[in-house]
Amino acid sequence: MADDDLTADLRAALASVRAHLEWQRDCGAPWLASGAPTRRAASAAPPVTRPAARAAPATPAASGGAGELAGADSLAALRAQIGDCTRCKLAGGRTTLVFGVGDPAAALMFVGEGPGHDEDLQGEPFVGRAGQLLTEIITKGMKLARADVYIANVVKCRPPGNRNPEADEIATCMPFLQRQVELVQPRVIVALGTFAAQTLLSVTTPITRMRGVWHEYRGIRVMPTFHPAYLLRSPGDKRLVWSDIKLVMAELGLPQ
Repeated sequence: MADDDLTADLRAALASVRAHLEWQRDCGAPWLASGAPTRRAASAAPPVTRPAARAAPATPAASGGAGELAGADSLAALRAQIGDCTRCKLAGGRTTLVFGVGDPAAALMFVGEGPGHDEDLQGEPFVGRAGQLLTEIITKGMKLARADVYIANVVKCRPPGNRNPEADEIATCMPFLQRQVELVQPRVIVALGTFAAQTLLSVTTPITRMRGVWHEYRGIRVMPTFHPAYLLRSPGDKRLVWSDIKLVMAELGLPQ
């Protein structure tokens, strides 16, 4: 292996580890929750991009790229196109593929990381404890019905043990999310947690530095905020999420 190739592989591995530690920290992992040393270490690391995690797969017909999805002109057609997906290794451990749910023409779209245990069993995103909190944000906070928004994840199958999706899994599944966004055409996307925000925006910035600030994905306004799973462990930060949600409500012209 050439030195340049080895260096690239090491940088990619370090980026993956860094993203994993930041996600665990932001989700309230007790060994990282107060982790000032971890934050310093992360900020001291050289900026690394993760092209494998962002780029579309090289063979669209085999992995769900633009060529395969060209005929998917509705969410129902896209779901049929995905089928009983075996395009990546996550297929072997899932119970149910979790596509997405909600208004196919919603002005507001929520994007999370991937299905958890309850979602894997029920085939619907955000139905466990974290999902119940998200539903409260939508119904009690925003005064909308859950059916008024669209909810999806970066990957459609549950990673084993709720681990982070890996680069090849994201590369295989990301075209499906991209097509969902194109079909729904939301005015605003709320990116729930570090992983969703970093994937959509192609950055490695921690969620603590992204939340509360508008970003853009393909011309659509994006508001990153904490994942509901993190709020279950750190309820004191619900006020920060509410401030982010109020910015979203103002952007959509919803009464506050």
